[in-house]
Amino acid sequence: MDLVRASLLLTISSCGKSIKAFKLEYKGGMSPLEDKFCINMTMVRAAKPQTPVETPWGAPLVWGDTRNSAWRRAKLAQQEIRIGLLALVVGTYAQFIRRFLSSAETHFLPGQMVTYYILTDNPRSLDPPMELGPDRQMKVLPVAELPGWERLAQRRMFLLADAIRNPIGHEVEYIFCADVDQEFMAPVGEEILGDLVATLHPELYGMPRNAFPYEADKVSSACVDEDEGDYYYTSELYGGLVSEMYKLARACSLLILQDQSNGVRARGLEESYLNRYLIDHRPTCVLSPEYSWWDSALACTFLSHNTKLLHVNMNKVQYNYSLQMSLDT
Repeated sequence: MDLVRASLLLTISSCGKSIKAFKLEYKGGMSPLEDKFCINMTMVRAAKPQTPVETPWGAPLVWGDTRNSAWRRAKLAQQEIRIGLLALVVGTYAQFIRRFLSSAETHFLPGQMVTYYILTDNPRSLDPPMELGPDRQMKVLPVAELPGWERLAQRRMFLLADAIRNPIGHEVEYIFCADVDQEFMAPVGEEILGDLVATLHPELYGMPRNAFPYEADKVSSACVDEDEGDYYYTSELYGGLVSEMYKLARACSLLILQDQSNGVRARGLEESYLNRYLIDHRPTCVLSPEYSWWDSALACTFLSHNTKLLHVNMNKVQYNYSLQMSLDT
């Protein structure tokens, strides 16, 4: 474990109560977040905070197994809702698709009508087709090959907007986008439904605002000023009504295109533009970090017992995938 020392640093006051804070120091290589954003993550993190159930602007902040979530599930469970789950599966990410779909079959919106939209440059990776449950179907949408993670990240919003325009917008009411290198670990129900839904980043929950890796370059269309932003959202799970998601994807696509024409690259790639958009258009529903969890020394360990969606250990899966490929040949 990279965590080598946690020393009591100070006591701060929040809502009239004292909260202990700790200085965390890490060594032995960069965490996924440091590697992604190249920032120094040695900082002050608050110990277990009070669990908020509402954002500062009045939107529900959803925790998986609370009374509020149970009420939201019960309110919508009796309605017939058409929901899409979209994943981009290109290159070596094909190794994750069957695990992702199998776990979604068990845990994602059980009892609802779900269509899996798989955007892939290798449709053969889905042969033979998986057997799906009642009211479940899969649609494969071919895309051009996108070599390299950075190019993939820069193109994802364009592909999402195009897919929502046709066919998704004509077939479902809600669409959720999830990274395919994740696995559903527990039921994810109707509590996640909202006009515009975002998920808190697990490695930044409980961090102070100045720790958020927003884009700081004033030249970038994704730039966030120091007095802006309430949360930092992950790009690994977000969704909402197809109309709202089309607006999001199209707006982010245009911002990315504008930066590309000026030779600008946002530090967090499409996640930077997603956060910029969600500051200007606040989500109507915010999901807790349980809905996109990382097994990371930086994540709040007191939340991990209720993980809904878990980021897969890519190094371990890549080793098993390579081994299987060598055996097959």
